[in-house]
Amino acid sequence: MQNQKILIRLFLLTFQISACTFGGGFVIIPFMQKKFVDELHWIEDQEMMDLTTIAQCSPGAIAVNASILIGYHMAGVPGALITVLGTVLPPLIIISVISLFYTAFRDNVIVNMAMTGMLAGAAAVICDVVITMVKSIFQKKRILPIAILFVSFIAVRFIRINIILIILICAVIGAADTLYSGRKGRRPL
Repeated sequence: MQNQKILIRLFLLTFQISACTFGGGFVIIPFMQKKFVDELHWIEDQEMMDLTTIAQCSPGAIAVNASILIGYHMAGVPGALITVLGTVLPPLIIISVISLFYTAFRDNVIVNMAMTGMLAGAAAVICDVVITMVKSIFQKKRILPIAILFVSFIAVRFIRINIILIILICAVIGAADTLYSGRKGRRPL
């Protein structure tokens, strides 16, 4: 009975978050953090950062990946399934309705202005996510993650190295540092 209540609550929360956010996965993550970390205290702040990192590095939509991880963390496989449903259902409904009236929406000046406003708001939320993640890296005062941050940015932005290659290289470096640190009995760089 208790597990069923958690599943219903997870579904309703992810449905509500997904229905009220526009702009993609990077916009939904701060809302998930506010709800699950700050308000409900179901997840620790560092756990949410870790889940966000895994969601970003995994194939697929970040919002769906994050909901899978949060659902699994809270209620196992049933939790993952129910949070995916709660996350995917609102956009599916909205897109289905919009597709019925696409030509009317496409040429409507008010809809175009609203979309421009939502784009600006989504960009602001994405900037907030980036700042929050960078703060968490710098607060740990570890050299390796800071170096990876700057080198990865330069490699992607200026050298134009494929992001998948960057993610794989960073994963290998992080895993190697963790294994090396574990064997030496010290904290990772």
